[in-house]
Amino acid sequence: MSTAGVELLAPIPVPENRWAPRAAADLAGVDELVYRSNLLGADRALANRGGGNTSAKGITVDHAGRETYTLWVKGSGTDLATIKAAGFAALRLDEVLALEKRDVMEDADMVRYLLCCALTPDQPRPSIETLLHAFLPAAHVDHTHPDAVIALTACPDGRALARAAFGEEAVWLEYERPGFQMSKRIAGLLRENPNARGVLLEKHGLVTWGESSAAAYESTLEFVGRAARALEAAGDGRFGLGGAQVQRLGDAEVDVLLAESLPKLRGALLEDADGIVLQVDRSDEAIAFASSALAPEVSQIGAPCPDHLISTKHKPLFVEFDPDRSNESELAEAFRAGVAEFSEWYRQYYERNVTDESRPFPQDPAGPRVVLVPGVGMVTSGADASKAQVAGELYHRAIAVQNAAEAAGGFRSLSESEAFAIEYWPLERYKLAQLPPARELTGSVALVTGGASGIGRATAKVLAELGAHIVVADLNLAGAEEVRAEICSLFGDGRALAVEVDVTNEEAVREMVRRTVLGFGGIDILVCSAGIASSAPFAETTLADWERSFAVLARGYFLPAREAFRVLIAQGRGGSIVFVGSKNALVAGANASAYSSAKAASLHLARCLAEEGGEHAIRVNTVNPDAVIEGSALWSSEWKADRASTYGIDAEDLPAFYRGRTRLGVNVYPEDVAEAIAFLAGPRSAKSTGNVINVDGGVTAAYPR
Repeated sequence: MSTAGVELLAPIPVPENRWAPRAAADLAGVDELVYRSNLLGADRALANRGGGNTSAKGITVDHAGRETYTLWVKGSGTDLATIKAAGFAALRLDEVLALEKRDVMEDADMVRYLLCCALTPDQPRPSIETLLHAFLPAAHVDHTHPDAVIALTACPDGRALARAAFGEEAVWLEYERPGFQMSKRIAGLLRENPNARGVLLEKHGLVTWGESSAAAYESTLEFVGRAARALEAAGDGRFGLGGAQVQRLGDAEVDVLLAESLPKLRGALLEDADGIVLQVDRSDEAIAFASSALAPEVSQIGAPCPDHLISTKHKPLFVEFDPDRSNESELAEAFRAGVAEFSEWYRQYYERNVTDESRPFPQDPAGPRVVLVPGVGMVTSGADASKAQVAGELYHRAIAVQNAAEAAGGFRSLSESEAFAIEYWPLERYKLAQLPPARELTGSVALVTGGASGIGRATAKVLAELGAHIVVADLNLAGAEEVRAEICSLFGDGRALAVEVDVTNEEAVREMVRRTVLGFGGIDILVCSAGIASSAPFAETTLADWERSFAVLARGYFLPAREAFRVLIAQGRGGSIVFVGSKNALVAGANASAYSSAKAASLHLARCLAEEGGEHAIRVNTVNPDAVIEGSALWSSEWKADRASTYGIDAEDLPAFYRGRTRLGVNVYPEDVAEAIAFLAGPRSAKSTGNVINVDGGVTAAYPR
C-alpha cells in the first residue's frame, strides 16, 4: 500500500518554549497571567481556540480598601491566545475554598455561588473549571488541551505509556465531565499522591502548576513534551494512518470538481439550517488525512476531546469518493446522500441521549460540520465564515490526535453518551447564548456586481450589516478590494471577497460565480448593479454607444443572472435576484435612448426570470432609482455634464434640479437604494417576485401602471 502522506501526518512535535524572560520581567499579577495565557494560546497544539483555562492567586485590594486573597481565572468562552486582563474574573478565594467542605453541588448552584464571590459585578462569568484552579494550592495553574496528552490518554495502552513516561509525577483521572465533582476528585488524588506535578485527564487534557508563572508554563511544556516523545516511541514509525488510499487531486481539478458539487452540499445542509457558509481546506494535512487508508474507520470513532464537540460534532461525514473513477456529478450526489444519512444518524443520536438536563435546549441542525473528501481535503460549515473556520481548526487538532493515538496502539474517543453530555451541557450552552444573535441574512451569500462604488458599494455594506457574506465584483478591482477590506474590518475576516469581473464577458462571469461558490459554498442573493451611462440626442447616438449600453446593462445582467440561476437550482433552496434598474426603464429619457432602452430591457428580463424562477423559489425583483449622484462612478463621468446640458442648467445645479422634480422634494442617495435592495433580497419580501420598487423621491411619470 502507498505510504504517501505519512510525512504529512507526522508524530506530534515537542512544543516550542516561547517564554521571553525580558518581556516578562516587569509583569506581575494579572498582567503576568495574561502573558502566560497568550503564549499557551499561541500554540494551538496546546490550547484550542476558546478552550483551556489559566489562573493565578495573589493579594489585591477590594472596593472597601481591604486586602483580599484573590483568584484570577479565565472568563468562560474567552480565548487564551487573545485574552486581556479584562477577560479574567477576580474571585474572593477564601469564599471559593469554602466549597471544599461540600460533598455534592449541582452545576447551576456552583455557577451562582461563584458569581457571588466576584470582586466586581461587571466582570466575565468565571470558567466552568474554576474550582479545579481554586482547590490546587499552587499560585499559578494551567489547564490545557494538548494534542499529545489527549492522544496519550486516548490509547488503550495510555495508562502504561503514562506510567513509563511520568512515573509518580503524574496522576491519571478517568474521563469525567468538568465541574464540581471533577475538581473535588482531582484535589483528592493529589492529596493521595504528594509527588505528583501534573494531572492527565483522560480524553480531555492536562493540569499543571507552579509557584511562578514561568514555572507553571515550563511545567506545561515539559509534560506535553514528554507525552509527545512517549507517543513517538510507541508509534514506532506507524504514523500516517496507513498511507494514501487515493491520490490527491491538483488544485485546478479540485476547483472544477467543487464548483459543480459544493452547491449540492450546501443545499443539503440548508434543509435543516437557516444559513450555512462553507470553507474548503486544501491543506496538506487535511488532504493526507481524508485520503488515508484508515480515515474511513478512524474518523467515525468519535470526538477526541470535549473541547472540539460544539464546533465539530461527535464525528464528521466521510464521503465515499474515488477521484480516479468518479466525477463532479457523482460527488454532488455523494454529498446529498451523505448529508441525508448523517442527519438521520444525528437525529437518532439526539433521541438516544436526550435527558431532562438537555431537553430544554433546541436540537442543533442535524447536518455535519466537517466533511472529508478523499483526494480533495476537508469542507467545514458554520453559520458564518468564522465558525466554519473554527470547525476546521479544531478538526486539525482531531487529526493530530487520531493519527498519533492510532499509531501508538489505537484511537479511543469519548463515548456517544459522554459526547452528548458535553454537547448539550447547560454550561456549554451558556457560551453559545453569549454569542450575538443571528441577523436577518446570517449565513447567506450575496454576490454584488458593480460593488466598488455607488449603489453597489452601499448595497454590499448594508447586506453585510444584515449578516450576509459578500462577494464584491467589479471591473475596478482596487475599488472592490477597498470595499472588501472595509466589510472585513467591520464584520470580521472572511466576511467578504473581491473579484475582478467584466460583466459583458461570458467566461469572466462564469469565473466570478465559480469563485463565489469556492469561497462560500454557493449563492443566495445576486444584486446586478454594474452600470454605465451615455447621453446624446438619438440622431447622434453611435452604434458603439448603443452596443456598449446593451452590453453592460442588458448582457451584463443576463450573464450573472443565468450563472446564478444554475447555482440556485443546484442548491434547491430558492434565492433572490435583484436588478438595479432606473427611472428611465419606465420613463422615456430625452438624449438617453441607449441607456433608457437597455434599462427597459433589463427590467423586462427580470420579469421573465420571475416567471421561470417561481417553480424553484427563486424571486426576481427590480429597484428603480433616479438621480443617485453621490458616490457614483457613473456620475463622475461626462454623463453629469451631458444631463445638465439636456436640462439647460449648470452641472452643480443638478442635485437641486432633481430634488425639485420629485413629489417628496428629496435627493436620493446610494444608501436609500441599498435599503430597498436589502428588503427585496431578504426574507421580509419572501412572497414578492416580478415587482418593481421605485426609489426616486416620487417622479410622477415613473409611477408603475
